[in-house]
Amino acid sequence: MNKALHALVYLILILAVVALVFELNLYKKRELLGDRNRSLENFVVSFAKTIETDDAPKSTTPPEINKDIQAVEAKAVENPDMENLLDDYPVNLEQTNLETFQWDNAKDRLQLRAYYLLDPLGKPVPDQANYNKPTTTGPGTMSELLNKLFDRATKQQANLNKTRSELTTMRTKLEAAVTELNKLKQDDRADKVTIEELKAKIAQLEEAKANLEEQVQQLKSQIEELNGEITSLKDEVQHAKDDTEAVKEELEKEKKKSEQLKKMLIAERNIRAKIPQGGGQTSATTLSTGEKGKLVSANNELMFAVVEFTDAAMKELLGPNREGALPMLELDLKRKGFQGPAGERVGRIRLRVVVEDKNFVIADILGDWEQVKAETGDVVFMD
Repeated sequence: MNKALHALVYLILILAVVALVFELNLYKKRELLGDRNRSLENFVVSFAKTIETDDAPKSTTPPEINKDIQAVEAKAVENPDMENLLDDYPVNLEQTNLETFQWDNAKDRLQLRAYYLLDPLGKPVPDQANYNKPTTTGPGTMSELLNKLFDRATKQQANLNKTRSELTTMRTKLEAAVTELNKLKQDDRADKVTIEELKAKIAQLEEAKANLEEQVQQLKSQIEELNGEITSLKDEVQHAKDDTEAVKEELEKEKKKSEQLKKMLIAERNIRAKIPQGGGQTSATTLSTGEKGKLVSANNELMFAVVEFTDAAMKELLGPNREGALPMLELDLKRKGFQGPAGERVGRIRLRVVVEDKNFVIADILGDWEQVKAETGDVVFMD
């Protein structure tokens, strides 16, 4: 009996030792599970901060980048046809710093730990459709927050894909705009070559005009001399009919020549009227010092500007009656109040073309003299 009792005591002791070992191992596992759950919880909280709680509100008014689509013709167009490149552009995709999930608080952390749906007494609510096992979904459970996070992550990915698509569309529009700009620059270079050729032709026509005027003066002198001879020969007409007929014939020839020269002069004037201003001999080689006008428009991409000169400056440039040709002078630009390496001086321009019957002159912006970009309102002056 004592042996059996001793054996039972030893067996109980062995089982107690085994139970203690299992208890220690389970405690370590519980610590591991607790640390793992805390790590996952912290990760979910941090991950949630990168997910936006809602999409940005859609703008009811699209932004505008209006592009001139009017055909380029040899005429001024005050109101060209325009096209908004951003009509269908989803500007809401640009909005940043939208609100994200902030679950780093006691309430949301407790819900992240709530795997089961609990009743008001804190007991798990049985799931009738799942053999009365504890319900794991619904308000107040971890599943509710994770499903909400997954749903917003899916929509945020859709917005990301839409943004990529819009970037592709905008790149296509940008490529088209750059291609068109490059073509316009090529056309502008060709136009400048044409202008230079026309200037050379104008110089030739001016020279031809001077020669024709000299010939006309000679013919006028000859006609006057002939008229004098005709007057003196009237008294001798009875005595020199043959000579008179010869003189009349010569006079008719000279008149024909005179008419031909007049037609040539009229044709030459018509040619000059059709050629743009800016060529030929200049009316002035320099200007008096001081302010002469201001910029009313400046295009720093195509490097040209429109200058509005004072009446006095226009008379200096073109003469008192504005009949002279525009000299290609270089003038300085300054901006009042600007302080740079050259003081108020911001750049330099070269006169190019004058607008007929106006005080406006189109000028080239000289990049080598540029301190800052030219702007509307900059003062044009001669130093």
